[in-house]
Amino acid sequence: MPKLLLLALLLTCLGATAQTAPAATGAIPAHDPVMIRQQGTYYLFCTGNGITVWSSADRKTWKPEKPVFAAPPAWAVAAVPSFKGHIWAPDISFANGQYSLFYSVSAFGKNTSCIGLATNKTLDPASPDFKWVDHGRVIQSVPGRDMWNAIDPNLARDAAGAPWLTFGSFWDGIKLVKLRPDLTAPAQPEQWRTIAHRSRDPKLNDSLPGDGAIEGPFIFKKGGFYYLFTSFDYCCRGPQSTYKMMVGRAAGITGPYVDRAGVALDQGGGTVVLAGDSKWYGVGHNAVCSFDNVDYLVFHGYDASDRGRPKLRIEKLSWDKEGWPAVAAAQ
Repeated sequence: MPKLLLLALLLTCLGATAQTAPAATGAIPAHDPVMIRQQGTYYLFCTGNGITVWSSADRKTWKPEKPVFAAPPAWAVAAVPSFKGHIWAPDISFANGQYSLFYSVSAFGKNTSCIGLATNKTLDPASPDFKWVDHGRVIQSVPGRDMWNAIDPNLARDAAGAPWLTFGSFWDGIKLVKLRPDLTAPAQPEQWRTIAHRSRDPKLNDSLPGDGAIEGPFIFKKGGFYYLFTSFDYCCRGPQSTYKMMVGRAAGITGPYVDRAGVALDQGGGTVVLAGDSKWYGVGHNAVCSFDNVDYLVFHGYDASDRGRPKLRIEKLSWDKEGWPAVAAAQ
């Protein structure tokens, strides 16, 4: 990505933390959003300095909260020397009385990357129990050693409740690894699985991301299937963004995942969920949430009415008779 476009993205995300007044959904600057609800309040976590946080009572009007980290984690600065505190692609979940927040630190365009973990007993900043505890590095990718990139984490659980982390961007695609019960490291023995992949020019040096543009995995259990959502093509380019969301499904969390046509996702398959249009140049890096028995697609889009800046979008998901997801038609 050109440095000017990267700077524009950083300023957009920083603007989310600097804003002091509540804002309507369409006005929220957001990149890589994920959402959860606690006692009637929705919390949104996004890419940004220290991890950008918003709260809302209705998913329409949002109030900025303090970022998760007031200063860059020392372990991350040591692991990624170019890291200055701009944290990517958080993932939030709740289990066993604890909120778990995975996050990414990286050198842009390189797989000098780490996935970290922070936990909290509550998301309510007014609670006396509110305190983020950082557990440091969970997974790390190293140039020349790994053909994958340790960013864009998402925690999912199998039918027995065991935790699995899916992650990845470019290189060899989307990975899946089982975690220890406390989520702080891969389970032993380690077994790294590739569950989605796009072809890559074999002549490219391993230190380069390549041209197999796939990232932002999210696994969602619905009925008898695990659905793997990913984003294809290019984010972060304003009007030149070509991001779109794809999906495949499997009977078990480890796959194999296939698209509607039966093509395996680790062989380049994927069924389009939503792509850009004249109003939104590109759309992607989604999460899927369920509230009151309604499923929602939470993602960012590059707003054509605002020079392609990334904004929050929340759309209802519908499911056809064959069990495939689509953005629900407006009522």
